[in-house]
Amino acid sequence: MDRTDVIRRGSAGPPPARSDVTRREPQDRTAGFLLVAALVALMWAVEIVDLVAGDLDSAGIRPREPEGLVGVVLSPFLHGGFGHLIGNTIPFLMLGAAIALGGLARVATVAAIVTVVGGLGTWLTAPDGTVHIGASGLVFGFASYLVARGVYSRRPLHLVGGLVVLAIYGSTLLFGLVPTPGVSWQGHLFGAIGGLLAARLLHHRSAVRATI
Repeated sequence: MDRTDVIRRGSAGPPPARSDVTRREPQDRTAGFLLVAALVALMWAVEIVDLVAGDLDSAGIRPREPEGLVGVVLSPFLHGGFGHLIGNTIPFLMLGAAIALGGLARVATVAAIVTVVGGLGTWLTAPDGTVHIGASGLVFGFASYLVARGVYSRRPLHLVGGLVVLAIYGSTLLFGLVPTPGVSWQGHLFGAIGGLLAARLLHHRSAVRATI
């Protein structure tokens, strides 16, 4: 019995309305959508600044260089031109919006886990003398999260969502993991691993809450 139940059952007044909770749910989703949109806006702003100022891309992930660790956080916002940025923007928005249906905290948590796992994995394993930039690691992480979420939760909506992601991005996910010169397949791989880890951790947290 939670504290709300105790107050409601022990009070002589009318039970508290549930409308506040109901109102918070769409607001939470809206906040999640806004976060995804804000991240994309920041990517575009950084690319415009890079076009004018130049050489921001050097702040990407530089494997095993201590100063290259800053790229773990910065690299998703750096791109090698607008073609690269556009290629990441569309799937980032679509997949991010699907995750944002679960609210602000969920999309922020998934993005954070994928960024850290994908970035550190790239920093540890990618070849020396390379610089890794782009939001494709986040895109791969978002996609793998949505697929794994359906497997863990077994909810029909989540399962269908995971199947849709596989149908649309399955071939891209597969070929993106193939070692290719000039492509940060390490970022793709560890981004996808980060998405799987995020799905597992969030599912476990939800299961624990359900038993309390």
